[in-house]
Amino acid sequence: MAYDDLRAFLDTLREEGQLLHVTEQVLPEPDLAAAANAAGRIGEGAPALYFDDVAGFDDARIALNVHGSWRNHALALGLPVDTPVREQVEEFARRWDAFPVTPERREDAPWRENTLTGEDVDLFAVLPLFRLNDGDGGFYLDKAAVVSRDPDDPDHFGKQNVGTYRMEVVGRDRLAIQPVPMHDIGLHLKAAESRGEDLPVAITLGNDPVISIVAGMPMGYDQSEYEMAGALRGAPAPIATAPHTGFDVPWGSEVVIEGVIESRVREIEGPFGEFTGHYSGGRRMPVIRVERISHRSHPVFESLYIGMPWTEVDYLVGPNTCVPLLKQLRAEFPEVRAVNAMYTHGLAVIISTAKRYGGFAKAVGMRAMTTPHGLGYVTQVIVVDEDVDPFDLPQVMWAMSAKVNPAEDVVILPNLSVMALAPAAQPAGITSKMIIDATTPVAPDVRGHFATPARDLPETAQWVERLKSLIAAQSR
Repeated sequence: MAYDDLRAFLDTLREEGQLLHVTEQVLPEPDLAAAANAAGRIGEGAPALYFDDVAGFDDARIALNVHGSWRNHALALGLPVDTPVREQVEEFARRWDAFPVTPERREDAPWRENTLTGEDVDLFAVLPLFRLNDGDGGFYLDKAAVVSRDPDDPDHFGKQNVGTYRMEVVGRDRLAIQPVPMHDIGLHLKAAESRGEDLPVAITLGNDPVISIVAGMPMGYDQSEYEMAGALRGAPAPIATAPHTGFDVPWGSEVVIEGVIESRVREIEGPFGEFTGHYSGGRRMPVIRVERISHRSHPVFESLYIGMPWTEVDYLVGPNTCVPLLKQLRAEFPEVRAVNAMYTHGLAVIISTAKRYGGFAKAVGMRAMTTPHGLGYVTQVIVVDEDVDPFDLPQVMWAMSAKVNPAEDVVILPNLSVMALAPAAQPAGITSKMIIDATTPVAPDVRGHFATPARDLPETAQWVERLKSLIAAQSR
């Protein structure tokens, strides 16, 4: 099932018992963020949260934790609610192969219902803003899809980026944005500022669930997120033309904010409780001047609580980090079987692979660090054999404990790039990276004593399914 807007997805979550409507009045702080924080602590199956009685706001409709469980993530992809996580990743990879799917342009986008321009532009009048962590420097938009174009090739549809970046509200018509230099918007801004020009942007809030997924996906620079959304949805993604910038934006968004990143203007942004589980400090960041706001009547404000994992962001970006790394690695190393990059947005990655020859696993690990995502994120790679499930942590720990000789199987690579938010980086943006080769040596590498492994009995797989059926029948 393909959802054209957030509201349709919320309806499905409600029907499946995966939306909790909190009817009693709550405080914007600390209740909203604390509730979303708590959702990440109650275990698998946590519902999305919906609030429509928030003290101090006359007409607030707030959705939190929308992608915050594997059950919700399955429904976002139109899968059965109980689809196991590895099957979700495998289905994600299968749908990837349908890319590209040309989007469908539509008129009469619902966000055209209301418009604010000029002196009327006021973010506080449209959005029920609240802090996500008590140490945050202000109000943040952290689940928006930001659209920008390559100033050197503005008509190239694939180079039009749709990405997720944190933005702090620093005025009624101003946002401070953190564009990571190796991300597409960072490249767009660098090109614009090299000519002393502003960079136009369109910011969309309250999007359909697949747009939120692809906006955080590490794709190739000239690959369109809208064309990937169509592949994942199994139907063309609906888009519309933003009236001020002329950019392509999701048809079903709740709010569309248009303006420009002002050339060479910087303002202090932060601190912010980040997905790394640590606060980032205040830094001088680019500033967006908001020039037009379009929104649906009674818009639903969707926000994302992030902090100490696991939170919604870990479910949201887990598979969409695993699959691009898998596809990019497999294009050069077809021996790669699976990639688990769900830990802190892929700062740590587990890869299972067959080997062509001795030392092969280390080559796979080094390549993972130089993919588009790996350049800024992948700092630790554990490589395991093809018969080890990288999503089964006891199996991974067995491989680590039984097959690693630290003197020879741990490789440290100093002074490599990483996103500035990585807490262990010193200085910010620079770190050492590590490969742990937990694979069985193959010729000409003859180290160790691995000639007689114990393997599952031939009948084990059949019995796994049989036991599952018996357990399910007993629970009915």
